[in-house]
Amino acid sequence: MDTITIIIGVVAILIGAVGGLLFGKSSLNSKAQFIIEDAKKRAENIIEKATVQAEAVKKEKHLQAKEKFLELKSEHDSNINQREKKMQEAEKRIKDKENKLNDELSKTGKLEKDLERQVNDYNKKLEVIQKKQHDLDVATAQKVEMLEKISNYSAEEAKNELVESLKAEAKTKAQAHVQSIMEEAQLNAKNEARKIVIQTIQRIGTEQAVENSVSVFNIESDEIKGRIIGREGRNIRALEAATGVEIIVDDTPEAILLSCFDPVRREIARLSLHRLVTDGRIHPARIEEVVEKTRKHIEEEIIEVGKRTIIDLGIHGLHPELVKIVGRMKFRSSYGQNLLQHSREVANIAATMAAELGLNVKLAKRAGLLHDIGKVPEQESELPHALLGMQWAEKYGENAEVINAIGAHHDEIEMTSLLSPIIQVADAISGARPGARRQVLESYIQRLKDLEAAALSFEGVSSAYAIQAGRELRVMVESGKVNDENAYQLSYDISEKIQNELTYPGQVRVTVIRETRAVNIAR
Repeated sequence: MDTITIIIGVVAILIGAVGGLLFGKSSLNSKAQFIIEDAKKRAENIIEKATVQAEAVKKEKHLQAKEKFLELKSEHDSNINQREKKMQEAEKRIKDKENKLNDELSKTGKLEKDLERQVNDYNKKLEVIQKKQHDLDVATAQKVEMLEKISNYSAEEAKNELVESLKAEAKTKAQAHVQSIMEEAQLNAKNEARKIVIQTIQRIGTEQAVENSVSVFNIESDEIKGRIIGREGRNIRALEAATGVEIIVDDTPEAILLSCFDPVRREIARLSLHRLVTDGRIHPARIEEVVEKTRKHIEEEIIEVGKRTIIDLGIHGLHPELVKIVGRMKFRSSYGQNLLQHSREVANIAATMAAELGLNVKLAKRAGLLHDIGKVPEQESELPHALLGMQWAEKYGENAEVINAIGAHHDEIEMTSLLSPIIQVADAISGARPGARRQVLESYIQRLKDLEAAALSFEGVSSAYAIQAGRELRVMVESGKVNDENAYQLSYDISEKIQNELTYPGQVRVTVIRETRAVNIAR
């Protein structure tokens, strides 16, 4: 307010000065006095209005502060009430828990007293029961002693007889149950065949046999032997050098032996000898010429045989080297079985099984044809034929499943696809069929004896005969010791023993025969 008064005074002075200049010195004082008074009145009015406004503002701010104070106080009171309410609720819960604990403690005391009383009652009852049990044991012993005197059986003998009768009854029921299960399994065999065919026939049981490494060249007369040997043996030396085959000329009538592990070389030597003997001109230069022509002819025949084989089987895209290897299999035998015919048979069996299992038929046929390519190496190799064949198939870009099937068909490596066990099974089936392979007589006879001995080791078997080249076992049993139900169980037990203990190709059927004979003599 003092600042406004000063400003108004200054303004009045300025006005007076201006008036003095305008009206002269005479009227300067009166006018200035008027202006000053007027300015003072205005200043007082302004100050009065400012004072009123300030009071109004002060009252308004005072009211606002009072309202804010009341609002904060109300909020504070509300918070205090809520806290007090929560504290009261917590105190109430604590009191409730204390009351509950007191009730439980009082109940526990009552339960302890009841339990103690019950224990005493139980002890009394237990004493009574023990006394009755003792009386019962005495009575039982007296009755058992009486029964033993009456039946002439001891308690242990009667118990053993009862156990044996129960065991016989249980075994009979089990056999009937097993038979019903087997019949049900046979009814469902079609549906389950795809799941079990791979696991049930993976068996390779052919015995080792001497590999065929000798060919016989028949001649019309022994005079030709001299011509083949030549002067001082130069002809036979030239033949052996050109063919790589050992030619054995001995006292065997009308025959010359060709010995070599490479069947292609033996075939070249045999055909060359045939041409030389037919032509009649036998000398070193002629021998080399004929052998070279025969070798070229055999190579062409090998390629032609390979092509014809893959065309017959419907196999496409085979590498030319693999085609040549397939052709070489014609001149190789395995356990007396022609390798190419065996491979073709395996390919067809594998294709049929793959079709039944819903697998790739073309891959199965391809793997079946190539599974034994490792048996016809041009040079000796230390690797097993399955691994060698697998390396060749991988080298010439065959499918991974085919490679695994070749390498795993004798379990040299782990099987990684369903095609591998199919090839293994097809190989076993082709080699195990009757007449497929040559066997050593001693091992064949021993296998038949082992089959018969396995059956004779069971109680109640009177005789056993291995028939059909060991693929069926006929077992004769004593009718007094083996009944009809036990005969079925005996057949199952014998087949299980053969399967677990013996090695055999294919499968063996066990037939148990039981008969009752009534014999009388008319005199």
